[in-house]
Amino acid sequence: MSTIAASSTPMSGMRLTASLAVLGFLFAGPARVVAQDAPPDPRQAMPERPTVATHAHTVAPGIIELETGGQFQYPDPGSSLWTVPILFKIGLAPRLQLDVAPGWLSASAGGRTASGLGDSMVGLKWQLTDGAPVLGDFALQATLKVPTGSRPQGTGTGTTDVNLLAISSHEFGRVALDVNAGYTWRSGDGSEAPKAATFWTVSWGFELSERVSWVVECFGYPGTAGPSGAPGSSALLTGPTYTVNPSTVLDAGIILNVKRFGGTAVYAGVTWNIGRMWTPPVRQRP
Repeated sequence: MSTIAASSTPMSGMRLTASLAVLGFLFAGPARVVAQDAPPDPRQAMPERPTVATHAHTVAPGIIELETGGQFQYPDPGSSLWTVPILFKIGLAPRLQLDVAPGWLSASAGGRTASGLGDSMVGLKWQLTDGAPVLGDFALQATLKVPTGSRPQGTGTGTTDVNLLAISSHEFGRVALDVNAGYTWRSGDGSEAPKAATFWTVSWGFELSERVSWVVECFGYPGTAGPSGAPGSSALLTGPTYTVNPSTVLDAGIILNVKRFGGTAVYAGVTWNIGRMWTPPVRQRP
């Protein structure tokens, strides 16, 4: 049974573990490890991976950016979890971004293996402030998760989730700080996944050179109530990123258990600024 969410059967526990992994990577997308000002070049990649946090900024209007990768973990003895998060970020307007995130996962427990499409997400991120006192660069991200995964096979929870995430980003010289706090409400009776859950993360990014950065992040899911409720969990993530060119950034690293997260996880991925889907209209000055 998963150490993240208690359940009555091993595959049910793995299903909830998989859901947490997919939600962590798709809903709260992760923090970039470069300077926090929006890039002057719209073709410059703005990674929200590899971490679980996200920064407050959005891609430029008309731009589409792809983030994808893989994560492998042994949550418990005799079980394994492989997730392939995919996130498309589309700039709708200045400071407004559309997020579309399908995903794939494979979970094994108790001699059974389930693989296939996971639950999917669509959302909006809206940056509200730039350099405000205390909040810094501040944004809100609202997302809707739909049950495209299979509950019987263990690749989804079978619930519809509504998420709200508050994002605060700061820059201190060559160090970037992203702080997130989120709340999730789920449909259903709470037997497959808790009806309500919260989330927090603090992420630091350090520029080591022109192309290499390093990220350190603490994140956690406080305890939940109900039939599928479980004690809280937390973990520590760390690893480098490498800028291949302005539009392509690679990442890799490790996630270490702090409290009930499960076994150590390893990940790798890429962020690719694909380019313009359309050219936004030019505003004429009066």
